[in-house]
Amino acid sequence: MTIQPRLVVTERRTDGSSVVAGDGQPAPISVAAAPGIEFYLLWGTEDGGTTVGTGPRQPRTLPFFPGAGGTRLLLARYAPRSSVAEPVGDPESLAAEVAEKLPGLTDGDEPDRPGLHTTDTLDYGICLEGELYLELDDGREVLLTPGTCVVQQGTRHAWHNRGDEPALMCFVGIGATRES
Repeated sequence: MTIQPRLVVTERRTDGSSVVAGDGQPAPISVAAAPGIEFYLLWGTEDGGTTVGTGPRQPRTLPFFPGAGGTRLLLARYAPRSSVAEPVGDPESLAAEVAEKLPGLTDGDEPDRPGLHTTDTLDYGICLEGELYLELDDGREVLLTPGTCVVQQGTRHAWHNRGDEPALMCFVGIGATRES
């Protein structure tokens, strides 16, 4: 059974009681520059740190990657590579769509090695469905299956679905400062 993403958000009222502030199914976002991937931008916090307490909080899901101290929670569903066509369109149009729908998504991409990217984030990833390969810059690949957790510490990497079914990953990204 395919997981249908759902987001439940709680908050604390001024009287101290806890309530459900939201419960819904987020819509996937796709861009032609990354065919076969659906992004579910669930929640995020401002850069610099997070506070909790009373009153509603609004999510900060863009730019795609947080700056230092910010966070992002998202799901990404990767179609099997065998069912994904190459990006169609001129490079300027593809880049404009990304800038509009998912600003920052391609900031760490490497033009000479499609899919490889590096971000200034500490990422926690959990494979929820399917199988996905994590490729590192030395060419090593690690197969992720449901239940596999990944701690990505700002390293150069790429994701590949070589299976027959879609793969669903949950990511928590924490903006970090890169040391030299």
